Amino acid sequence: MLTLENLSFDVNDEKGEIGIIKDISFTVGDGKFVVITGPNGGGKSTTAKLIMGIERPTGGRILFDGQDITDMSITDRANLGISFAFQQPVRFKGVQVIDLLRLAARKKLTVSDVCSSDLTVSEACQYLAEVGLCAKDYINREVNASLSGGELKRIEIATVIARASKLSVFDEPEAGIDLWSFQNLIQVFERMRQNTNGSILIISHQERILNIADEIVVIADGKVVNQGTRDEIMPQIMGTASAVDACSKFYETAQ
Repeated sequence: MLTLENLSFDVNDEKGEIGIIKDISFTVGDGKFVVITGPNGGGKSTTAKLIMGIERPTGGRILFDGQDITDMSITDRANLGISFAFQQPVRFKGVQVIDLLRLAARKKLTVSDVCSSDLTVSEACQYLAEVGLCAKDYINREVNASLSGGELKRIEIATVIARASKLSVFDEPEAGIDLWSFQNLIQVFERMRQNTNGSILIISHQERILNIADEIVVIADGKVVNQGTRDEIMPQIMGTASAVDACSKFYETAQ
């Protein structure tokens, strides 16, 4: 479904050109759950932004369903079926949760549909329930500073579920959420894998997320230093202080 071929991304500062992503290649297969992990600052989030078109590569290609999308806009990629959830969700003053769900689902959802008198469960209620939120408490809330970071994260994930994309990309979905939310987040991803035909790509350090992956890609210093199935990679990560430490060792060995 998604293929990165020799992808590179450089930035310029006062010291000159710096390589952030260095000749990365890997594939996310159709219907696969893939987790990218590695030490902080290694290029994981940048890779996700390159996939979505938020950043543009300075070398290499990105293919989606066999089509070259390297130079496509964010909108064009979204229309092809790629969704993206930020590590720090965006706040939208004046925009209600129902508005975001409507945009994501591309359907006309009204408040009367959401809370009907005969207790029929609407699509909007289902999306919010998937992430542990009560629709009646959130459907008319503005997506602004009145919401906590954890609430925003769950609402954003609900919009990705509503979109039902071919490829859903999550940048550290566990960041900023409470323990209850994290425990349920694992179940959300498991249900997404079971109930949708799309693929899931997650940036994460969390062992419980790594444990439900089909495949793991380890990125350090802008390079893919290891990749394989969960059964191949997890034994190498386990037994260390953290996955980050293990990923650092992968990089040191590769050098």
